[in-house]
Amino acid sequence: MTLVTRKIHFNAAHRLHNPARSDEWNRETYGPCNHPNWHGHNYVLEVTVAGEPDPETGYLIDLGILNRILDERIVAACDHRNLNLDVDFLQGIIPTAENLVRAFYARIRAEVEAAAAPGARLVSVKLFETERNVAEYRPDA
Repeated sequence: MTLVTRKIHFNAAHRLHNPARSDEWNRETYGPCNHPNWHGHNYVLEVTVAGEPDPETGYLIDLGILNRILDERIVAACDHRNLNLDVDFLQGIIPTAENLVRAFYARIRAEVEAAAAPGARLVSVKLFETERNVAEYRPDA
């Protein structure tokens, strides 16, 4: 099996806050990430496709096409945005790194797999919120 990974980055603000819980609970649970005036990150997103390369092209997925999908579906929607307020597909979720990777996977899976070699799958979406804070979604893990 071959793995191909594309890395992109975007900058965005968010606030970790559960509206179903008290302000005190939110402050205790999320600490500075619950700041009412938001905070931001320089996110790095890695998307990995797995399978066998197409014998005709040698590609598992054309990285230019994968980059276009990520630019259109993630970067255009999230870059320099407030993830809580500005991004339609994130409405109703608490934008933790854990929730973001699941939402990003759902948003790109069908298009990525349609563009890849037959039988190839989107196997991982990994988000670096900081150099030390990373979340990864692997649906088959």
